Amino acid sequence: MITPPNHPQEQARLDSLYAHQILDTGADQSFDDLAQLAAQLCGVPVALVSLVDKDRQWFKARVGMDLMETNRDVSFCAHAICEDQTFVVEDATKDKRFHDNPLVAGEDGIRFYAGAKVCDDKGLPMGTLCIIDNKPHTFSGEQKHQLEQLANQASR
Repeated sequence: MITPPNHPQEQARLDSLYAHQILDTGADQSFDDLAQLAAQLCGVPVALVSLVDKDRQWFKARVGMDLMETNRDVSFCAHAICEDQTFVVEDATKDKRFHDNPLVAGEDGIRFYAGAKVCDDKGLPMGTLCIIDNKPHTFSGEQKHQLEQLANQASR
C-alpha cells in the first residue's frame, strides 16, 4: 500500500477545510442528494462526499456505506485530492497503490473508485465526491463529466 501524499498546498488546504466548520456536522439533505445522484447516474452501490482532514477522511454524505470515517493512510480520496483530473481506479486489486489496502481486502472490498474534487472558492481541494463498487469498472466520459458536475455543486 502506498501512503497518500500531502497536497502541495496542504496547510492552506487544511486551514480552509477547518474554516468552513463542516467537519463532524450533522446530515445535510443537499449533500445527501448529490451522493444519491452520483450513485444512480454511475450505477454503483456506494457514493460519498468525503472531506480529507489531517489524519482521516470523514464522510459528510454516505450512500451504501455505514462507516462515518476512515484513516487517511488508507484513503483513496487523499490520493484523489492531489490529482489534476478526476481520479479513477478501475480495479484496485491490480493497482500497486491499493492492492494491499485493507479497504480492498476480501470479497466485498473496494474494486472500483472514482473521485472528483470538492474545492473551496480558491480551488483548494477539501475532499471528493466519490463513487465506489466492489466490482471492477470502466468509467465513461459521460459518467466522469456527470460526477464532476455534481462535485462542483458540492463545492458550492
